[in-house]
Amino acid sequence: MNNIIAAIRTEDDFDTALHSRADIFFDLSPDIFTLGYEVKQAHKYNKKLYIHIDLAKGIASDKHGLMYVKELGVDGIISTRTHTIKIARENGLKTVQRFFVVDSHFVDTTLDAVSASRPDMIEIMPGIVTKVIARLKSKLNTPLIAGGLIETSAEAQAAISAGASAVSTGAKELWSSTL
Repeated sequence: MNNIIAAIRTEDDFDTALHSRADIFFDLSPDIFTLGYEVKQAHKYNKKLYIHIDLAKGIASDKHGLMYVKELGVDGIISTRTHTIKIARENGLKTVQRFFVVDSHFVDTTLDAVSASRPDMIEIMPGIVTKVIARLKSKLNTPLIAGGLIETSAEAQAAISAGASAVSTGAKELWSSTL
């Protein structure tokens, strides 16, 4: 299995992904009218197709919508909703629960949600933030503060090095440090 998943949003993305080494696709903009074709094409190329059911156009994320995508042959669904993950699993779909982790509190919230929904996989976002800091800093004149999940001086320094003017942190041991 390739450890790169193709996150696709457009038809061009889908076509490019079909000819890539990625063997799993995350369709982040599924559409009721094209989904059947995408499933057939993905399977023809021995790829697995997961759809972000919360963003699906024309398909509800309720039991009937989930049964519909399963019948089409979708390999799994992605959702931020614990309830949707539970229903999908009960109906035999593979599941990826997506979490946007912004601070230490969300780590606990994520653990609780995973315990309740029991997804097959979880996706933590953002995967990398220093790149975003650098990109925003290069386009803005506004001071940028990096906050959330910064617990060590190395993490704080990485944010500063990427262009943050300061970091906000709940890690008391960092409150007296200088970077």
